[in-house]
Amino acid sequence: MLTPETALNLTDQPPREDVEFLDDQINAFNMAAVSAYDGRLLAAFARHPEQGIVAGVSGYTWARFCEVQLLWVHADLRGQGYGSRLLAMVEDEARARGCHLVTLGSYTFQAPGFYQRHGYQVVGTVPDCPPGHAHVFLMKVL
Repeated sequence: MLTPETALNLTDQPPREDVEFLDDQINAFNMAAVSAYDGRLLAAFARHPEQGIVAGVSGYTWARFCEVQLLWVHADLRGQGYGSRLLAMVEDEARARGCHLVTLGSYTFQAPGFYQRHGYQVVGTVPDCPPGHAHVFLMKVL
């Protein structure tokens, strides 16, 4: 409960454990709200023996859907199928976990066309976010 003694602080460098605490609290609320307690992280990486991670995807599955939060491929490897293979791996695992839907977001300067070529449909757009671009929300029924 907020009281006059409760301090409110804004920071641009929050401790990782504070953000994890917030994430845990939201997840607990969400799971209870829909009676779905099956949330699991999901990630796949391409690793070079000397350069480390050169491509990767991460997200989660929960309540029979999957959200892709990050998908990145090193600039030198783009157009060589790494992104397509990583996305296919996520979709296959999502199906194996009983998911029927994948959601994600992409800015217009990123890769909404890539996702559309893989069967994703635009379900919403926030124009001029960031200025001169748009934030595009996409989904795919598995």
